Amino acid sequence: MSATQILLLIAVYFIVLLVISYFTGKNDNNDDFFKAGKQSPWYIVAFGMVGASLSGVTFISVPGWIEGSQFSYFQVVLGYMFGYIIVAYVLLPIYYTLNVTSIYEYLLERFGIVSHKTGAFFFFISRVLGAAFRLYLVAIVLQQFVFDAWNIPFEITVVISILLIWIYTNKGGIKTIVWTDTLQTLFMILAVILSIYFINKSLDWNFGEFLASSELKSYSKVFITDSFLERNHFIKSFLGGMFITICMTGLDQDMMQKNLTCKSLKDAQKNMISFSIVLVVVTFLFMLLGALLYIYANKHNITIPLMDGKPKTDLLFPEIALNSGLGITLAITFMLGLIAAAYSSADSALTSLTTSFCVDFLNINKKPKNLQKHIRKKTHVGMSVLLVIVIIIFKYVLNSNVIDSLLTVAGYTYGPLLGLFAFGIFTKYQVKDRYVWIVALCSVVLITIIGSIPSEQLGGYVLGYELLPINGLLTFVGLILIRRK
Repeated sequence: MSATQILLLIAVYFIVLLVISYFTGKNDNNDDFFKAGKQSPWYIVAFGMVGASLSGVTFISVPGWIEGSQFSYFQVVLGYMFGYIIVAYVLLPIYYTLNVTSIYEYLLERFGIVSHKTGAFFFFISRVLGAAFRLYLVAIVLQQFVFDAWNIPFEITVVISILLIWIYTNKGGIKTIVWTDTLQTLFMILAVILSIYFINKSLDWNFGEFLASSELKSYSKVFITDSFLERNHFIKSFLGGMFITICMTGLDQDMMQKNLTCKSLKDAQKNMISFSIVLVVVTFLFMLLGALLYIYANKHNITIPLMDGKPKTDLLFPEIALNSGLGITLAITFMLGLIAAAYSSADSALTSLTTSFCVDFLNINKKPKNLQKHIRKKTHVGMSVLLVIVIIIFKYVLNSNVIDSLLTVAGYTYGPLLGLFAFGIFTKYQVKDRYVWIVALCSVVLITIIGSIPSEQLGGYVLGYELLPINGLLTFVGLILIRRK
C-alpha cells in the first residue's frame, strides 16, 4: 500500500469523523462538551469505551509483545475485569450521587481544595503521559510507512495528527466522542478479525487449524506460576491488573467522563460490566493475532523492523500488513484499525484534559457565563500543544515496548490517586488538607526508590505492576499520619 493511498484513506476516514462532529457539535456549549447533556445510551458508551481502552497501544504493541511475554499479559487482563466490577459498584455510585463534572471534585467535597488540586494534578500528569504514549506509537508507524517516503519530519507528523483530532473535537467534545468512538471501535475489532482471517488464509489454515497448531503452542503460555519472584507471576499480574483498572479507569477523568454521560447510575453500571466482558474477549484476539504474526514472520523470514538502528517489535504488525504482499484488503484493514485506535484514545484524552483543567484548575463554573466557552476553547488548544511537545520528547527518550512502559509509568503516577480515594471512601477521618500534596509527592519519591532497587538485593524478586498498589498504600499511610485528631 503506497503512502499516497494511505493518506487518501486517512482523508476519507477524517471526513466521516467531521460529519459526525457536525451533527453532534451543533450546540457548541460547555454542557455538551463536558457531559453530553447526560443523554448518552449506555450501550453506545460501552462499545465506544472498548476502542478508547484498547487504543493504538493494544492494536500494535500487544501483538508485538507476544514473542517476549507469550500470553502472560492475559493474567493482567483477567485482573482488569475484577477491577471494572469494583469501579461499577464502588466508585460510580459516588460520582453519580455528587453529580460531578470532574471526578476529582469528590476530593474537594471529602477533604478540601489542596486534595482536590493534588488529585487533579496527578490525573493530569498521568493522562498526558498515557495519551502521549498512545499517540507516539501511532505517529511512528505513520512516519515509517507514510511520511518518511516524502521526507516529512516526525515533528510535522505529530502536529498533523493532533490537529486533526482538535478539529473534530473542538465543538462537541465528549458528545462527539461517544459516537465517534463507537465507529472507531467497530473498525478496530473488524481490523483484528480480518487480519487473523487473511493471514491464516495465506498460511492455508482455517481458524480451528491455527488454534490447534503446534506453532501456536510455543507462544500461548498464559499463567506464570513457577516462582513468585518473577515479574509476571500470576498473582502479581492479576492484582496489578485489577489496581491498574481501578486507577486508569475508575480514578481517571478520561474514562469516567464517558460513564458520566449516561442517563442514570444503573445505565452506567450496565455500561461498565458489558464493556469489561467485550474488552477481555477483544484483547485475547489481539494476543492470538500477535502469535500469528510471529508464526507468519518465521515462515517467511520477515525480520522485525529497525528504528534508530534497534529492532522495534511494535512495528511487526504494520510491516506484515503493509509490506509483505498479503494484498490491499489487509493493508486497508490494518490502516483503518490503526487510525481508529489512534483517534479513539487521543480524542477522549484531549477532551478529558480540557475538562479537568477547566473545572479543577480554572474553576470555569465560577467564571462569568459569557467567558466560559472562550476559556474552554483556549484550554483545548493549549492541551493540544502540550501533547505535541510530549510526544516529540518521547521519540528521543523511549526505548522499551510501549505497553510495558505505559503500565510501568501508571504505577508511579496513579498511586497517589489510589491512596487518596481509598482513604476517602474507606475511612471516616479528615486530614490536614494543606499537607496532602506533600504526602503524595513523598509517595512518588519513595516508590521511585523502591522501583529502582535491583532484584539481586531483593533475593531475586523482580518488582512489576504491584508498584501501583504499593504506591497507593504509601499514600494511604501518609494520610493517616496527617489525619485530624
